[in-house]
Amino acid sequence: MTLSLGKVAKGVLNLGIGEFLARLCTIATIVLLGHRYGAAVVGVFTLGMTISFYVQPVIDFGLRHIGARLMAQYPHGGMRIMHRVQRRRLTMSAAVLPLTLAYALLAKLPAELKLWLFLFSTTGSLYALSLEWAAWGKEKLRLVGASRATGPLGILVALAVGWHSQRVLWWIMLGNAVGLVSQALIFRVWWTRLEHDENITLEESRDIDDALALRRTSVMALSTFCTLAFSSIDMLMLGVMYNSAEVGIYSAAYRILNQVLVTYYLLTSVIYPHFARQTLESRRRSLSPRILLALAVSGVILALLLAAIRRSAVLILFGSQFIGADKLLLILIWAIPFDFVTSYLNAAFIAWGMEKKVLVCMSLAAGSNIVLNLMWIPRYGSVAAAINTILCYAILLGSLAISGYTTKELVLLS
Repeated sequence: MTLSLGKVAKGVLNLGIGEFLARLCTIATIVLLGHRYGAAVVGVFTLGMTISFYVQPVIDFGLRHIGARLMAQYPHGGMRIMHRVQRRRLTMSAAVLPLTLAYALLAKLPAELKLWLFLFSTTGSLYALSLEWAAWGKEKLRLVGASRATGPLGILVALAVGWHSQRVLWWIMLGNAVGLVSQALIFRVWWTRLEHDENITLEESRDIDDALALRRTSVMALSTFCTLAFSSIDMLMLGVMYNSAEVGIYSAAYRILNQVLVTYYLLTSVIYPHFARQTLESRRRSLSPRILLALAVSGVILALLLAAIRRSAVLILFGSQFIGADKLLLILIWAIPFDFVTSYLNAAFIAWGMEKKVLVCMSLAAGSNIVLNLMWIPRYGSVAAAINTILCYAILLGSLAISGYTTKELVLLS
């Protein structure tokens, strides 16, 4: 089963238009907050956004990737899959409250900002209403991309409305809630307009039920948590162990890095449903050393280009008070070649049902990140967090490579 470059490019474009708008709105929000209110306010906002990212896997609990995979594999079982997935996601949204409250109480913030952090993060539970995962599995990438802009756009509009307010963060919280509700309504309209011709065999029905069993989705959930912890736990640990200004500076460097990676993440999202439908022979070809080497070399080239313009990028986007992000970015850019390979392998392994393998790899990388941050952040702050990120990417790449070479089905085909 092959996937043409033209189809991939079209998928990236369809997904990328909305993703680009979302990224643009998020960067604009941070830039405006940074220039007007400083690094401390940017740090509080970043903490709220980071916790919101953790809210989503609590709600999904492994169901986003598995649900999308099932939509791609069993297109005529959509209604059954949707009801099963959404029922559990809505139930899991209740688990968000104690988690967000616990972190808000631990953060080194004044009481009012602790309350804001809790309420802003809690609005993320509105994500449970969205059918974005179903549209992703059905490869409605233009719709998925457009929906991703609703939250960031709502936040940016709310920031503009409350620009002269002394409580601008509360306006931002309102914009986030409106954006998430809008996203849910968009997908609900799309779903009701689909023709649901349920025509699945008894065996397919059993496969769906087995894939959605708690024992299976729990593995995927733990893997997702570890992935998220690996990529963002340093931000949360800085918020507890240092201060919001340090978080703001680190966030500035990370935001620039993420803009470089966004197109690549679009690529892995586009090919995920294709991975899910691959035969064993196609899987072997997807792990060709030539492909993995090309990804790594592309990442090195991008890292070198970003290194050359990093200082100007920090000054133009965030201003002179964020100049400390310059040295952090010089470290973090070397995550790009690692990420190009690990994200590709991660997407492929999950699509192939290798959640347990991914869980082991991500647990090792995330655990290493946490231990190293506990050791060095109290003394070296954000610099330690940046260096630890690179070290843990190397650990992740090594563990994923070992998993690929020791997986029985893939070894038999090599």
